[in-house]
Amino acid sequence: MNEQHIASAYDRDLEAIQAMIIRMGGLVESAILEGTRSLDTRDVELAEKVRREDAVIDDLEERINEECARVIALRAPVSKDLRIILAVIKLSGSLERVGDYAKNIAKRTTVLAELGQIPGTNTSLRRMAMDVQSMLKDTLDAFIARDAERAEQVILRDEDVDQLYNAMFREFLTHMMEDPRNITACMHLHFIAKNIERMGDLVTNMAEQVVYLTTGTLPDDDRPKKDRTAFAAPRK
Repeated sequence: MNEQHIASAYDRDLEAIQAMIIRMGGLVESAILEGTRSLDTRDVELAEKVRREDAVIDDLEERINEECARVIALRAPVSKDLRIILAVIKLSGSLERVGDYAKNIAKRTTVLAELGQIPGTNTSLRRMAMDVQSMLKDTLDAFIARDAERAEQVILRDEDVDQLYNAMFREFLTHMMEDPRNITACMHLHFIAKNIERMGDLVTNMAEQVVYLTTGTLPDDDRPKKDRTAFAAPRK
């Protein structure tokens, strides 16, 4: 096998794992949108679909990691090629966790479908989720184009998601204090809001990886964190 053929096969390997991460990203984007729509409309069937399809995202992460390990073992990549593979591994891990949070939204939708609506909260949650989905799309586009500037803009936008979350937290407290019958629904909605906020953090980490892939340097760790609440939400 001549060197040109080996190089060509190597390039195909790198292209294949990058194509897989883009496919995984598309599935996660859909999970965010469908999970949020199921909440907005209290569509239990759509929520179940999101929960089932999370297994596809999990399987794809495993395939990506296996393929990356194979390429590292077979090709012994260095420099920029190694950065690509390491970035793909980290991106797939973050995508898998974002998918888990989307699944969590779907899980709570099935409970909230049996509870009363809390006025105004669906609109705010939908806005948060759409912001995060847009951040994810731009991060994936930046990865394809090796556009560090676009990725850096995504990092800055995480502050907006945090501010939306903080506003919603205060709104939930108000609803619970005004009427104790709202407590159960507001607690579930709070956990959903927290999951979306954490999605934003993960997408921001992905954007930082794109900056590193493109420039060889991680962004300075000085981005503001605006989540001032004390509550925490479990991952699963």
